[in-house]
Amino acid sequence: MKNMLLEIFYVLAGLVSIAAAIYALKDKKHPAPQGTAAFWGIFGLIFIIGKYLPPALVGFLILVMGALTAMNKVTFGSLKNSDEASRKESANKLGNKLFMPALTIGVVAFAVAQALPKLGGLVGLGFGSVLATLYCLGITKSAPSNLTYDGSRLLLQVGAACILPQLLTALGSLFKAAGVGEVIASGIGGIIPEGNILAGVIAYCVGMALFTMIMGNAFAAFAVITAGIGMPFVFSQGANPAIAGILGLTAGYCGTLMTPMAANFNIVPAAVLDTKNKNRVIISQVPFALALFVTHIILMYIWAF
Repeated sequence: MKNMLLEIFYVLAGLVSIAAAIYALKDKKHPAPQGTAAFWGIFGLIFIIGKYLPPALVGFLILVMGALTAMNKVTFGSLKNSDEASRKESANKLGNKLFMPALTIGVVAFAVAQALPKLGGLVGLGFGSVLATLYCLGITKSAPSNLTYDGSRLLLQVGAACILPQLLTALGSLFKAAGVGEVIASGIGGIIPEGNILAGVIAYCVGMALFTMIMGNAFAAFAVITAGIGMPFVFSQGANPAIAGILGLTAGYCGTLMTPMAANFNIVPAAVLDTKNKNRVIISQVPFALALFVTHIILMYIWAF
């Protein structure tokens, strides 16, 4: 049941990408319609039929997508948002109801994960997204055709950065399989004094934050850094694995707040809000991230031992 539901949601996500490709081709003012359509068309096909394709072919298609991006063939185009006056009028009319769709996604995902743990949070996220979409249509009285138009417009506006989370997660798995954690452990071993708990805690938190900044994903960094630094220099010295493990993971999220590689957190909002500086979100978050990072070191040193 879980896999079947996930496949349905993957197909829906793929259809959004296919719609973006079609809009790019139809956009007569688009600077690179063929390349943009090819990128989103390939992306959509991988979501829809990727499990039935040979892994080598999927890898080749991803390389093609990367090449299109490197050659600046994936661009936005001329799809326009509704005019400012009508958006303000709608916002004043709806009031706080505007926030309900976003809340619906989180609430439904959490409820499904708790009530039906066998389905998991990812299926709950899919249900939440569908219900939030229906709720949007209900409160705005908008035409269903606007779903494909605005969904495609936002996807094209965000651009290729939206696929970074998937690629970086895969890269984390490759690093783990390649034994990067062991290499890091051998390098750190010559720096950290033997038996120095504070040095081990600092190295673990710094490693998680820095590797997360490189990977853009704390989950991807966690396996590598915990194996390379956490296990030999923190857990082996008597740290409570539950406390040290969760603080190590969230120390990685301090790095998430400071990197453009975490595109879905830091670059996508800037693109959607059309900020003048694409790193505006990161700049605003850095002071809080550094304060939280120091707090993680202190808490791990005090609570985990």
